[in-house]
Amino acid sequence: MSTVQISASDVNKLRQQTGAGMMDCKKALTETNGDFEAAIDFLRKKGAKVAASRQDRESNEGAVIARTSEDFKTGVIIELNCETDFVAKNAEFIAFANEIANAAVQNKPALIEELYNLEIDVENSRIKIGDAIIDKTGKIGEKIGVSKYEVIEGDKVVAYIHGNYRLGVLVGLSKAVDGADEAGKDVAMQIAAMNPVAIDKDGVDATTIEREMEIAKDQIRAEGKPEAMVEKIAAGKLNKFYKDSTLLNQEFVKDSSKTVAQFLDTVDKGLTVTAFKRVALGA
Repeated sequence: MSTVQISASDVNKLRQQTGAGMMDCKKALTETNGDFEAAIDFLRKKGAKVAASRQDRESNEGAVIARTSEDFKTGVIIELNCETDFVAKNAEFIAFANEIANAAVQNKPALIEELYNLEIDVENSRIKIGDAIIDKTGKIGEKIGVSKYEVIEGDKVVAYIHGNYRLGVLVGLSKAVDGADEAGKDVAMQIAAMNPVAIDKDGVDATTIEREMEIAKDQIRAEGKPEAMVEKIAAGKLNKFYKDSTLLNQEFVKDSSKTVAQFLDTVDKGLTVTAFKRVALGA
């Protein structure tokens, strides 16, 4: 046990540096004879132990952050999870999620593993995101981690966050024209509400098409239609699926007399969506 006197100012200094609780900081300084660097390592190891002990816990709460670069050519979405709604709504947790999103949009890592290796500013020092997450786990006492990470690029990228950080959308537009910001937000809200499977029918994967056709055929046969008519009716149902489930063909939520494609054409002739991502918390 240390014989070094640990002052309240020393404890507060360590707390400012690490964000850990007062009692944890006092214990860390006591255990390390007042050595600040060793105390920081002590707290980090505690965080790692807490993280290891929480690995089998469910972490379905959290925050979804959608963010664009300053030139609006790149957008990212990250989902940072925790265990409870109480922590998810905490301003410090939201700020931490935003720091991770900032690093992501600046560096555009390809994978979550690469994201974890990026450095961010934490209490006046630079540490890897992965280490910062361990530190936060130790401080908060809940399992924390990034479960989803998406990035898109385009001539104009618009980001939208819906429902108190519970859903994020990115929309890539083909042109950076007047009205693109508002149009992009309208389309992002459409995506949030209607959850399309692709931009248009050419983007629907073969497995989905095959599944929709089989469901349609089973429904038609159950209705007692002649076998000779099954293929034709199923093709009609598939076209309805494209209309309901692909973004550009959907009825525009804010004006049902137009499709999304037609709405974008009124903003600027030929304006269209080149990419989109939608991330819902826990989905």
